[in-house]
Amino acid sequence: MDLMKWILPLLILVPFLSGLILLIRPVENTHRRNTLVMTVCSLVSAGVLALLLSRVLVSGGGGVSGVADISFLQILGADFSITLRVDGMSAVFLAIVAVLWPLTDLYAFEYMQHDHAQNRFFGLFTMTYGVVLGIAMAGNLFTMYLFYELLTLATLPLVMHEMDGVAKHAGLKYLLYSMGGAALAFLSMMILSRHGGLVFTPGGSLSPELAYGKETLLCAGFLLGFFGFGVKAAVFPFHGWLPSAGVAPTPVTALLHAVAVVNAGIFAVLRLLYYGYGASFLAGTFAQNVMLAVTAFTIVYGSMMALRMQHLKRRLAYSTVSNLSYMLLGAAFCSGAGFTAAILHMIAHSALKIALFFCAGALLTRTEELPGGVQEYVFQYVGYAKKTPSIFRVFTVASIGLIGVPPLAGFTSKWAIALAGMLQGSPLAVCGLAALAISAFLTGMYLLDLIVKGYFPPHDFDARGLEELTDCGWRMKSALYATCLLGLLLIFFMPLLQNVLTAYGAGLI
Repeated sequence: MDLMKWILPLLILVPFLSGLILLIRPVENTHRRNTLVMTVCSLVSAGVLALLLSRVLVSGGGGVSGVADISFLQILGADFSITLRVDGMSAVFLAIVAVLWPLTDLYAFEYMQHDHAQNRFFGLFTMTYGVVLGIAMAGNLFTMYLFYELLTLATLPLVMHEMDGVAKHAGLKYLLYSMGGAALAFLSMMILSRHGGLVFTPGGSLSPELAYGKETLLCAGFLLGFFGFGVKAAVFPFHGWLPSAGVAPTPVTALLHAVAVVNAGIFAVLRLLYYGYGASFLAGTFAQNVMLAVTAFTIVYGSMMALRMQHLKRRLAYSTVSNLSYMLLGAAFCSGAGFTAAILHMIAHSALKIALFFCAGALLTRTEELPGGVQEYVFQYVGYAKKTPSIFRVFTVASIGLIGVPPLAGFTSKWAIALAGMLQGSPLAVCGLAALAISAFLTGMYLLDLIVKGYFPPHDFDARGLEELTDCGWRMKSALYATCLLGLLLIFFMPLLQNVLTAYGAGLI
């Protein structure tokens, strides 16, 4: 226990302070800076994974056992304290971040090698790692809220990295959406604190005595938090910042759309639902019906918009909008099966979507030297597969996984959501299942579109404009193939994860 008092804060402070130092004292030697960034992130990731493994061994292989809350600063009692803990749910988020962050760093070294302000970029990028770990290890809603807001401040300059008019507009949009969401989430937190507590409690922290007769207020309070935290989860109608943020460098959009920001939004909603207001309390209420209706609509809307988009990164951004609501739909079933399905899709989507964004960024860098300039649109990638085989191999595998073709991970997670919906059985749950089916069809259309254009150009296609096109370098290839391999390995691990999460989720209802 004494050791934990040092380990948990160090895992947050080391990347945060390292990034801050890089901002204050820039390292001009590129190799030295990249080595520093990779060393810090790799050591922190190794520490996180070692911590999780130790907790699994302590619990006898039955999951990640919780540790006692570690409080550092009490402002107005235990509810309003800086508290850290590691439990089964935080373990999933920690594992995702710890595995994918060093790969994103490796990818970014090649992507950003000719860009400006690299010290600022990697400094903020490394600081963000520490902030995300803080969200994952928060022991109460107050701590999570503080780190959640710090995440906005850390990622805002990354979204505005180019500092041109488009980037500043996207950054302002991101800031306004995030501030609005923070205000709603704060109101939800205050309502919960008056009727139970903010310490994360499996099954919910509401006090039956204080909650009696206040059901309407509490359901409304939960919905404030659902939409507030749901801003970062891109739930309709608060999704608009996500496609706009695609102007940022691809390592940032991969970070936003697959690892840190959007998963933080999902994580916060799950904490609020299953550890705050309580799934048993919300089941059958108008709050659950609103969640089911909004998430089902967002699933279809995001897929339809992705199909309309010809800009590749915006297409993938709207795909993220849709897939995030897959997770929220699972959560909205207010059941152990729904919780399990939401977490499974978070895992599958993280690995598959970051691979897709890596491919999109790699295509951008490969086309910089072409006579026509940077190619950003799907219709421009005709015949590219022959010249960039690594990129298209990974894109194809990740696309098939995200579509949900068995036995890949996307199928397992989507099937789990469908089964949870069938168990829930309400008319709105059935609408959610219909949304899943429609979205699966649309996902196939908007992802296979690029693959067909790349591999099967028309007979009269003139390839003379692609003589200078080459495949990506070893660092990008390493990141691409690593995320692709991770997506394939999930085929074997998803059943085990599903069993562990099912047992864990049963204790939340």
